Amino acid sequence: MESVIVDGGLVLKHRADGHLELRANGIFVMDTRETSTEKALATRALELHAQPQHVLIGGLGLGFTLEAVLADPRVEAVTVVEIEPRLVEWMRAGRIPHGPALLADERVRVEVADVAVVLRESSPEAYDVVLLDVDNGPGYLVHDANGALYEAPALADARRATAPGGTVVVWSAAEAPALLEVMAQVFDDAEALSYPVDLQGHEETYWLYAGTVTHGNGTN
Repeated sequence: MESVIVDGGLVLKHRADGHLELRANGIFVMDTRETSTEKALATRALELHAQPQHVLIGGLGLGFTLEAVLADPRVEAVTVVEIEPRLVEWMRAGRIPHGPALLADERVRVEVADVAVVLRESSPEAYDVVLLDVDNGPGYLVHDANGALYEAPALADARRATAPGGTVVVWSAAEAPALLEVMAQVFDDAEALSYPVDLQGHEETYWLYAGTVTHGNGTN
């Protein structure tokens, strides 16, 4: 039997198939059936770094990116930035079953804020890895204001907040060549990585866009 928790534009559905589904403003965000790319968002970035001690995650979702980050013993501190306070409360309260243990990890600090603002106000080179999964990508925004996050000024803020040798990775539900073009301008190197997924019986392709920081001080 399905059950639904609704708070404003945020919906957490316990589906009849046993999986959880998260929607925001009527838009499907993710479910617990297909989580491979949320995990790949973390593992791909972490494997590119020799010592990823400090990680920032933009977007809590259902916690699978955070779970993958915490599985890496090299990680010493994780800042999770989530704009929806109710989602953080649901996670802490166990409405998302694995949530309490994830957020109780002593390495985790949660900020209820706009990740674009946090990155803009971060100290230079504060993080080794920055992971952004706040929408379904630049073509499928959960909040219209998030569009600026995929443009050069916000990506430059992300670069400035990332130490040399680090990576900024953006998750997208669809191919986004314009995003890759902007990231190639902002970062020292940029690449698009495609991942085939089974989304509720339909074959889809999700994408990760990775920008590498080789040089500090925002220079290419």
